[in-house]
Amino acid sequence: MKALSIEKLTKTYGNDVHALKGIDFNVNPGDFYALLGPNGAGKTTAIGIMSSLISKTSGKVEIFGHNIDTDLEAAKACIGLVPQELNMNMFEPVLNIVVNQAGYYGIDRPLALQRAEQYLTELRLWDRRFDAARTLSGGMKRRLMIARALIHEPRLLILDEPTAGVDIEIRRSMWDFLQRRNEAGTTIILTTHYLEEAENLCRDVAIIDEGVIIEDAPMSTVLRKLQREVLILTLRDGQDEAPSLPGFETNLVNSHELEVAINSGDDLNAIFGALAERSIAVVSLRNKANRLEELFMGLVENRQASVG
Repeated sequence: MKALSIEKLTKTYGNDVHALKGIDFNVNPGDFYALLGPNGAGKTTAIGIMSSLISKTSGKVEIFGHNIDTDLEAAKACIGLVPQELNMNMFEPVLNIVVNQAGYYGIDRPLALQRAEQYLTELRLWDRRFDAARTLSGGMKRRLMIARALIHEPRLLILDEPTAGVDIEIRRSMWDFLQRRNEAGTTIILTTHYLEEAENLCRDVAIIDEGVIIEDAPMSTVLRKLQREVLILTLRDGQDEAPSLPGFETNLVNSHELEVAINSGDDLNAIFGALAERSIAVVSLRNKANRLEELFMGLVENRQASVG
């Protein structure tokens, strides 16, 4: 039995916009699964259908064997959803938001309070439990939504851009928490615009574009298709011109920043070694562009070429 099974799922809106065009994919129990794609690709529509917030046009969706057409309540009980939008009463205290959510699932108050303390503590919100949600920072509000989604201990947790707009420290702490939940047995589906987030957390990935699944494979397989990227190296000492590195294209952005274009399989040690020979020290490096955007573009171009 799959945690999630989607077959030939379509969604057409009244203005003849085809948001989903017969997509198929499966998520195994215990998986940490990424659903990726550009803005407007159909990710949020698919999540809305899984969680019954959007009605499908046709197709089949099952959550742990429960068909959303014939066994919706059982299917919904298996899901915890963290949407993109902050959809809670901002004037309500943090603890009430979580405990009241438990009531919708028939969880009695003593157990709800016990679970609320557990999740709010793990998410570093327990000391703010009596504060109104509006007084929390953006990252805290995101963590509060995760606690609310987990209060009924769902088997499947769906996270739609959970770390959007939060700083790197909060993002890392959320990664650690989600990894622990996954290791404890919770199946997780994640959408994100950060490839490093999906790369660090997820084992399998589906990529959707214009309502079509264009890739569905282990993360390691998909990442091998990222053929070319540009790194920016921050140099300790200023340079007047870009050093020549055999086998690599280089460009000096400014006296302390060097761009180096690399291909899949290139040895980064060769770059550092060549620079060291010239007594050029590197203090940091980063990707010039969003690697996820580069991956999307490559896959979409390949798809268009195959169709053409």
